[in-house]
Amino acid sequence: MTAFTFVSNPFGTPSTPTTGAGWSPGSWQEHPAAQQPEWPDTAALDSVVDQLALLPPLVSAAESARLRAALGAAALGDGFLLQAGDCAESTGSFHADAVYNKVKVILQMSTVLAFGSGLPVVKVGRIAGQMAKPRSNPFEPVDGPSGPLLLPSYRGEMVNGSAPTPEARRPDPDRLLYAYYRSASSLNLLRMFTADGFATLDEVHAWNREHVGAAAADPRHVALLDDMDHVLRYLASRPGNQPAAPEQHGFDFFTSHEALILPYEQALTRWDHSGSAWHDASAHMVWIGERTRQLDGAHVEFAAGIDNPIGVKVGPTMEPDDLLALCHRLDPTRDPGRLTLITRMGAGRIREALPPLVRAVRDAGYPVLWICDPMHGNTITGSRGVKTRRFDDIVDELRGFIEVHRAAGTHPGGVHLELTGEDVTECLGGTTSEVLDGNLSDRYETACDPRLNRSQALELSFIAAELLRR
Repeated sequence: MTAFTFVSNPFGTPSTPTTGAGWSPGSWQEHPAAQQPEWPDTAALDSVVDQLALLPPLVSAAESARLRAALGAAALGDGFLLQAGDCAESTGSFHADAVYNKVKVILQMSTVLAFGSGLPVVKVGRIAGQMAKPRSNPFEPVDGPSGPLLLPSYRGEMVNGSAPTPEARRPDPDRLLYAYYRSASSLNLLRMFTADGFATLDEVHAWNREHVGAAAADPRHVALLDDMDHVLRYLASRPGNQPAAPEQHGFDFFTSHEALILPYEQALTRWDHSGSAWHDASAHMVWIGERTRQLDGAHVEFAAGIDNPIGVKVGPTMEPDDLLALCHRLDPTRDPGRLTLITRMGAGRIREALPPLVRAVRDAGYPVLWICDPMHGNTITGSRGVKTRRFDDIVDELRGFIEVHRAAGTHPGGVHLELTGEDVTECLGGTTSEVLDGNLSDRYETACDPRLNRSQALELSFIAAELLRR
């Protein structure tokens, strides 16, 4: 891979400061980089990276610091993280209605989770940058216009197109610029939607009432909303008090994505003079995936030098010593809020694989935030050959996650979900709006992996709230 050259720009000085043992935004290039596209035109890639380096940051270091503080509180038991959004953002994800519906369902879920857990809920979207995906195989068979083809795998809108043609599947560096401008557009909408007047707590509660009343909901979910009614009426009755949460005055909604395509992340890394640290201005929080968490790899090298909150996916093959080495590499100063461990074990393995990892990190004194991704370990193939997930498996993994942490005396600090605010049919099951195997083709719209639809996501929040109350 070519060495990218940064130019000076008014939003940082990427060419001079270093941290640690000579760390710089491009030092990842000295390490093996997994899951990177084979860019056919490296000169074009260099040009795009230089252009990105001159563009304004998408988020500020101060915003990321605010998220880091909230995650630090959650890591110490005083908060719960809801991290949710698209598997991979596609063209349809950027429409105003799609962004609005996504924020709406996340806000609805957060009120239920806050009431169930008794904790403030930190809201982080997989949005405004989640446009690249790792793939198990570099090539995939597709049905082309003239018959079966073996083409480069679709790696997300940041890299190539999903159409089954050689031209669409060719990695195109200009898509990095496309990703930047699409992210900027989504962030503009997010900031508008989350400003004053988006929704009071009363309005969000009414949305949840509407959802529960629209189907034969679990009586326990109705009871939880009844309890919330009592609390809201009590708040309204107090002199000088209003039954509104901070949502009435705007609320914090942060962005995150997998930091997969390293030239993009490098180009958007800025030196924060006020904090004397490097900051990846592509998102408030970034994470390293299960396929790219090698201790000596490029992704870990990159993440080690930026000041953003960092997540790491932790699968069932992770060994305790390897996890402790990652904790030391990414959080050597043991700063609450710096490191979030996102477990993705599968419902059938979490109760066996997670306890030794939790005990090892606990005993070593790393103040990490543990959250559960109950999606990725539970992917199956439906009868028509499409990827799907069973709602019951997702619930069971989340239940196992909470059980393990309660047994270890540690905090089950959040959940990481792939979902949409639309009525898609991608995951099987659910009670209020059940999706059967024969329904998968009705609205199977994901760009990559199956997502919970609005009804399933809200149902899961009620189940999680009940589990957290016990």
